[in-house]
Amino acid sequence: MKSPPLLLLLILLNLVSVPRVCAETGENAWLRYAPLSTDIVRQLYASLPGKIVNLSASPLSQNASREIARGLSGMLGHKFEEVGKLSSGEDAIVVGELSDVHHTFPKPMANRNVGTEGFWLRTTRRHGHNYWIIAGADGRGVLYGAFAFLSRIAREESVSPLDDLQVPSAPLRWVNEWDNLDGSIERGYAGRSIFFENGAVRADLTRASEYARLLASVGINGCVVNNVNASPRMLADDFIPQLARIAEAFRPWGVRLAISVDFSSPQSSGGLDSFDPLDSRVAAWWKTKADQVYQAIPDFGGFLVKADSEGRPGPSSYGRSPADAANVIARALKPHGGVVFYRAFVYNHHLDWRDPKADRARAAYDIFHPLDGKFDDNVIVQIKYGPIDFQAREPVSPLFGGLQKTNEAIELQITQEYTGQQRHLCFLVPMWNEVLDFDLHANDMATPVKDLVSGKTFHRPLGGFAGVANVGLDLNWLGHPLALANLYGFGRLAWNPNLSAESIAEEWTRLTFGNNSLVVRTISSMQLASWHIYESYTGPLGAGTFTDILGPHFGPGIESSERNGWGQWHRADHDGIGMDRTIATGTGFIGQYSAAVQRLYESVERCPDELLLFMHHVPYTHVLHSGKTVIQHIYDSHYWGAEQAADLVEQWKSLQGHIDNDRYLEVLRRLEFQRGHAIVWRDAICDWFFRRSGIPDAQGRVGHHPGRTEAETMRLQGYRLVDVTPWETASGGRAVTCERAEGCSASFTFAGKSGSYDVSVQYFDQNNGASHYRLFVRDRLVDAWVADDQLPSARMNGQTSTRHTTELELHAGDRLRIEGLPDQGEPAPLDYVTIQPHHQLAATSALTH
Repeated sequence: MKSPPLLLLLILLNLVSVPRVCAETGENAWLRYAPLSTDIVRQLYASLPGKIVNLSASPLSQNASREIARGLSGMLGHKFEEVGKLSSGEDAIVVGELSDVHHTFPKPMANRNVGTEGFWLRTTRRHGHNYWIIAGADGRGVLYGAFAFLSRIAREESVSPLDDLQVPSAPLRWVNEWDNLDGSIERGYAGRSIFFENGAVRADLTRASEYARLLASVGINGCVVNNVNASPRMLADDFIPQLARIAEAFRPWGVRLAISVDFSSPQSSGGLDSFDPLDSRVAAWWKTKADQVYQAIPDFGGFLVKADSEGRPGPSSYGRSPADAANVIARALKPHGGVVFYRAFVYNHHLDWRDPKADRARAAYDIFHPLDGKFDDNVIVQIKYGPIDFQAREPVSPLFGGLQKTNEAIELQITQEYTGQQRHLCFLVPMWNEVLDFDLHANDMATPVKDLVSGKTFHRPLGGFAGVANVGLDLNWLGHPLALANLYGFGRLAWNPNLSAESIAEEWTRLTFGNNSLVVRTISSMQLASWHIYESYTGPLGAGTFTDILGPHFGPGIESSERNGWGQWHRADHDGIGMDRTIATGTGFIGQYSAAVQRLYESVERCPDELLLFMHHVPYTHVLHSGKTVIQHIYDSHYWGAEQAADLVEQWKSLQGHIDNDRYLEVLRRLEFQRGHAIVWRDAICDWFFRRSGIPDAQGRVGHHPGRTEAETMRLQGYRLVDVTPWETASGGRAVTCERAEGCSASFTFAGKSGSYDVSVQYFDQNNGASHYRLFVRDRLVDAWVADDQLPSARMNGQTSTRHTTELELHAGDRLRIEGLPDQGEPAPLDYVTIQPHHQLAATSALTH
């Protein structure tokens, strides 16, 4: 018999050796219910009965039964059916509210308190038969228990025996969506709104229902569907029936609809000449409007209010306080069981930057602390985790410890406004762990933030979590497939803030990508490292944001936060950097904390390095606890962070064949972008601080770029030299642009040794066109691409600087030529080309920080 050709043999071997992975879109998120292996099913779940009996009539309990049947059928490969009653002659999975389950199983289900919305998973044996019981305190609890049961199986955990009682940490666990009625989303990075389009609620709300299912699976019980910068139309008579359709989509999953409201609505849309909260006519208007909303939506959750903040109208227009504003709305909602979340994000955005005592960080405490005890009991003050604005590193807001008679909720940002906008991998749960565990020592007691916001400390009736999620119509909800770990992690921490980032990362990975040990280990490791990596190549030592705060908050724009009224200053000058917030010589911000926390931050010697520049202004030569000077830390951390970002790519590549190809390629594309953008960040910050301080990098890296050829030094045909603003976002502060319809070219000669190289072309991908690029070596076309990514700017800057990398065999004397063809407003801009030996980026990532 003739042997098969070698190529065919290699193909056959490859088919045998590479795992077969089905294509996935990411739409199912962590609720995939993917089939488990036959061995796992036989070892762990062979004894699970095929009958599901629901003992409760509530719609949520019935929905929980259907979810269990759906999930088990998908994972275990055979049909599970719901039956009407419990038979005495066979095993069963039993579902229902605790009161109903206790009636049937009085002894096994006795003497356990599952609180509100809690659940109890329990196995028991009776009359020779086995039962898996999923009991909830109420309908929501049953639903949450069903998802917890399915999660255990999806993660290949045993459910025999089972005794797991869980109670949520806080009564209010909400997400905030910043969707606009036209379908756009403020700080949304995953497509358009799932709720609104063209000024109305979408005709098809299937996606909204699917989102509510996702939220329910991690215990979220409320969703604010519109932008905190609210349109007055949200409360229009003809719009409320449209909102009722969203509530109907949410209702099967126990998610209560809530909305943001414009505080000036009584005037702006209600026909009054005032919105003064102490005006009886205004109070009557809010009451009438609340009655109208609850008539249409009986299970409506309540209102979220942003007032006197960033230009929004508020009670200060009439000399009134936030308590006056919150209470007038709260009293209208109170008869219906509704609540008001009132955001503490209130500050003057026209601060005098020349005043060394001016400090935006003080604002929330200064405004709200004197009002403690003056808010009604259905008002929750919603406090951002830090005193500025969702930075990659901030201290905990002192207001959490400053409100002891007032309900409060912590506001966390799931959407990555200041942390890479889902183009960069940045798993935020480790940061949230640090925040929730931080002890504010209020009243000289142990008062970690997680206990303060739950309401347990000081015995307040309400409390909880608010997460700014901003999901969109993209199939994988948040744009970056790995960013969904932040939504999952938020829900898990809102349910149980004692969970570790490590356990959450592993849970999410198993549910989202399966239980392969290499996949679980690699993705969990990448997630857990990503926050520190992102922080390292962006903002160091708690200095705050170096992003372009006057633009989209994405790329570097170091001076954008200085010399303006927004108060996100870092005060960097020739001699030093940082905000002096001390009691002794600074703004006094540190004095808003308890004495124990003051002792931690007031002394420059004791202050933790990671927050040094938030609390103190120090010379660049100040020596950190690490032994490095501040300036050397800035240099080292940015080079280390860029190296680690490159290593994320290599780690991900090790999973090829173990993950479905669509999600594999989408994540790879985003990690490749992050690798290039981390270099943009690295160079911008290091170059800026080198120029500002005049202190060189001890390792000689800053200002020296081996293998880099600037576009302005190339042989240019048609391209012209231009300055880039801000200067640090282009290499040497300059780039070249093409304004000829027929295109332009830039060429240079490779002078290195022959070998395999990564050729990286750095260019600007503006969002006002789609330029075409072609790369030639010795007049032979070797690569072509289109600059059609929708990066958030129409200019050449840190938002749009990106790169395209090609692996090539090069020889000494090879002529490289880049041809650029402009499109619309994008002039095919070029910055530089870097040529490095192939795999050098991966090799350098082994360096330690």
